[in-house]
Amino acid sequence: MAVFRLDKRLRFPDPHLGEESGLVAVGGDLSVDRLIFAYSNGFFPYYSFRDQKEPWWYCPLQRFVIFPEEIHVSHSMRQMMKKTSLRVTINQDFEGVIEGCATAQNRDEEEGAWLGPDIIKAYTELHRQGFAASVEVWEEERLVGGLYGVNLGTSFFGESMFSLVPSASKLALIELAQTFGKLGGKLIDCQFETPHLKSMGGRFISYEEYLKIIRK
Repeated sequence: MAVFRLDKRLRFPDPHLGEESGLVAVGGDLSVDRLIFAYSNGFFPYYSFRDQKEPWWYCPLQRFVIFPEEIHVSHSMRQMMKKTSLRVTINQDFEGVIEGCATAQNRDEEEGAWLGPDIIKAYTELHRQGFAASVEVWEEERLVGGLYGVNLGTSFFGESMFSLVPSASKLALIELAQTFGKLGGKLIDCQFETPHLKSMGGRFISYEEYLKIIRK
């Protein structure tokens, strides 16, 4: 097991050589080219921006994903969706969503906070160039939840979500899965397992199966 140092070249080491946690490499940059290359091979940056001054790159060998057709919508969520006044949009306020993901519930003040200025700048540029997308949840004109991630081909690589009212992030994920599935989307990468995502249909697949899907 080892952690490798990246240089200016666009390449990543074999993830099978990395740490059990999925950490494989440090260094490099957050340029659009490197981020697209990283996601195309299953890597993503995740690091405490106050403690580390350069990106840490992860590539877990067991991938926690949601297949759009397997999204689980509970009975209570279905009832809520019929009655709610919340409104869902796509790509209407990417900057608002990524800022919400960074600061909701004072996340940016927590130890180990990862969504810092460099990440926000990098993914906002990805969005500007058409490689990152957001789902927004509105209560009248107030942004109360949403999610964002990287979209390459038929794969969506989820980065973060937030909710200021009950079930807003669930509503955003359901909208993503249903809309993405209708458009031919095959996989939503959740990066890390959480009880919330598991309850909505998340499950593990191998890195080899994952690569076959994202490289189609």
